[in-house]
Amino acid sequence: MENIKEKLTSLSDEDYKKFNQKLCPDTKRKILGIRIPILRDFAKKLVKEYDKGNNPKEKLENLLKDIDDEYFEEILIQGFVIGYTKCDIKEKIPYIKKFVPKIDSWAISDTFVPTLKIKEKDLDYVLDFLMPYFSSNKEFEVRFAVIMLLDYYINEKYVDKVIEILDKIEHDGYYVKMSVAWCLAEIGIKFNDKLMKYLNGKNNLDKFTFNKTLQKMIESYRINSKQKNLLRNMKRK
Repeated sequence: MENIKEKLTSLSDEDYKKFNQKLCPDTKRKILGIRIPILRDFAKKLVKEYDKGNNPKEKLENLLKDIDDEYFEEILIQGFVIGYTKCDIKEKIPYIKKFVPKIDSWAISDTFVPTLKIKEKDLDYVLDFLMPYFSSNKEFEVRFAVIMLLDYYINEKYVDKVIEILDKIEHDGYYVKMSVAWCLAEIGIKFNDKLMKYLNGKNNLDKFTFNKTLQKMIESYRINSKQKNLLRNMKRK
């Protein structure tokens, strides 16, 4: 396959580049301007064609070595190939560990996480892996871990643990607070009684995160008007 950077550069869209620069002001990397569906297709093609004959783990290792860190889209591609390579999540964990410190934008964390497609049988193992990230001093490491909770752990088995974890997060970064509010709001939609008990009881949420949680629930079409009125009256002044 031709040089990965050259191929990505050929897919650049100047108008989308300008749009993405405004959408992702947090990243310090240069942006080419390639739409996510195109990047996903490109990553799938890489995984399918790269070093045929290797086992999946060897393929992943070889492929990641050939993708640079210069562009925003190169980081996204790295995340996508980790997700799309067909090997066990336990084999992927070392590569995820190396990848997470490269996340410098909400867009990277939020598109990488659902690509992993964690299986139910692996959730306990992955949660143990995630725990140190919740107390990280790096904003996007915490964001990554919270989005993992949002995408995979808001269910009957884990919801109480998720609330407990979110309540202990102390990072003051904007993108952390927004992800915590988003996750809590989703709990409020799926497990309303649990979330309301938490919000009305003793919790460690700052005013911004608390009110943003209420706002996200109010904006949801899955919350009825009676509940929305109740939420509006809970806003912290």
